[in-house]
Amino acid sequence: MTVLESREALAVTPSPPVRRTWHRPALAALLLATAVLYLWGLGASGWANAFYSAAAQAGSQSWKALFFGASDAANAITVDKTPAALWVMGLSARLFGVNAWSILVPQALMGVGSVWLLHATVRRTSGPAAGLVAGLVPALTPAAALMFRFNNPDALLVLLLVAAAYGVVRALEQASPRWLALAGAAVGFGFLAKMLQAFLVLPAFALAYLVAAPVPLGRRLLHLLGALAATLVSAAWYLVVVALWPAADRPYIGGSQTNSLWELVFGYNGFGRLTGDEVGSVGGGGGRGWGSTGLTRLFGSEMAGGIAWLLPAALLALGAGLWFTRRAPRTDRSRAALLLWGGWLLVTAAVFSYMGGIIHPYYTVALAPPIAALVGTAAVQLWRLRSRPLAAGLLSGGAAVTAVTAYLLLSRSSWQPWLAPTVLVGGLLAAVALFFAPHLTRWAATATAAFALVILLTGSGAYTLATASATHSGAIPSAGPSSGFGGGRFGGGPGGPGGGPGALLNTTTPGESLTALLRKDASKYTWTAATVLSNAAAGYQLAGGAPVMAVGGFNGTDPYPTLEQFRQYVADGRIHYFLGEGMTMRGTSGSDAAQQIAEWVAEHYQASTVDGVTVYDLTA
Repeated sequence: MTVLESREALAVTPSPPVRRTWHRPALAALLLATAVLYLWGLGASGWANAFYSAAAQAGSQSWKALFFGASDAANAITVDKTPAALWVMGLSARLFGVNAWSILVPQALMGVGSVWLLHATVRRTSGPAAGLVAGLVPALTPAAALMFRFNNPDALLVLLLVAAAYGVVRALEQASPRWLALAGAAVGFGFLAKMLQAFLVLPAFALAYLVAAPVPLGRRLLHLLGALAATLVSAAWYLVVVALWPAADRPYIGGSQTNSLWELVFGYNGFGRLTGDEVGSVGGGGGRGWGSTGLTRLFGSEMAGGIAWLLPAALLALGAGLWFTRRAPRTDRSRAALLLWGGWLLVTAAVFSYMGGIIHPYYTVALAPPIAALVGTAAVQLWRLRSRPLAAGLLSGGAAVTAVTAYLLLSRSSWQPWLAPTVLVGGLLAAVALFFAPHLTRWAATATAAFALVILLTGSGAYTLATASATHSGAIPSAGPSSGFGGGRFGGGPGGPGGGPGALLNTTTPGESLTALLRKDASKYTWTAATVLSNAAAGYQLAGGAPVMAVGGFNGTDPYPTLEQFRQYVADGRIHYFLGEGMTMRGTSGSDAAQQIAEWVAEHYQASTVDGVTVYDLTA
């Protein structure tokens, strides 16, 4: 292949006017279908992750709670994340009331926005057809359907990272420092959604611009420094404000042992996630409590169903694209796009594969955009070059690999057993047809391409529909049907009474008698109740509508409040009830203050049982 042919392999050819007539209707149909998929029946999941729903409720009642991401409107303790996602949910709850729809709809709209932005980004480097395919793939990715119908911070993170990628692509067109700085600001705001995970894309973005921006090296470096400054300012301003705010006048920083947001960022939610050394965590690290590590982790039973369907094809597309453009000019934007999306995919996948700390299958939604961009770009460009044997072979090979991957994934589940062989046979037939597509008539070739696209997305599409049609609750939702990967679509078994082990990851709705008890005279107290663990507190707070103190934070291992502080709150008449028997520490580190408080309450106050929950009246 000559240098000119290499450049043609992934070059963008301006679309003729006839294609523009179908592009806009096709895009509108894609966005409409995505909106229906993410919005239909959304309220069935109720509070979804009650941990964040309760914080959104608190933010709708208190501006301070909204700013700090407090779990309750009385500002006892924050959630264990920076609160950007809560800002969106809290403001929505202020405008439309506290209900499942006001909390979950923003995430669904973020999903539609992510699909649109991904399409727009890929279109600028690879044309409208590639943009549409790239937008279709995440819409039919189970992990994406899971997170864009749920209220974890991942939805906002993905939207902001795709927006940042768009900014980098725009910056590459004319070496624009303004667009590059905007991209950096988007990544920085993504940090406020899910902290250091947002920064995993920075090496890829920097490499793409450093290699391909059409200006001398010195100016490229200056532009990157400016973008880095924008990233740091966008991310660090909040940390600085919290650090300077008097600790006595703000909620305790949940997830930290020293009431420090810096510790939370770089410890429990930072490098601790990589090493497994997370003070206050109740699980085991280093592959002991969060699954085995290694190159095959993303294809394991816990994560595969959410993201692995097109992962091999994306890696093949990346390798083929870099080979075809190896002799292209430095400023070739097609290769720059490959560096951007490929670097995003490789760095994030490597971190997810080898991190020894807390990791959950839904994290893989961050891989959906680069997989979609690589597959969409390669599929369309290889189709345009199908008259060349190498391109036809790669296109056919990619289809075959995808069909086999889908078959292996579907074969692991007893769900719809007919689907696996159907996808395999249909996909292999499509692969053969794609190889001989150059010898077909135009209409036959078009029908072959359409059939291949449909059959190869059938497996992931079916799992996506199963994910969207299911209800999801708890802290660790899973993609797919209940008989699919990861042992089910829910975050574990039912939560037990307040403070019980089940409440660590799940919550329950209290009965009518207990709810009435919590609401009675609630306005007379700062907290209508206190209980160990944030998820337990969330269920009581959402039902009663009044602040409930989450003793010990999410894991029950945060040193807030101390026993002395709690006793003073009780003496001052600020807490009405204590709920539950408390919990036994299951972690190997962190504070045992919650356990001390539970034992002190049980020793000094008489217990009663209401709707199966142990209740201590702290004012008796």
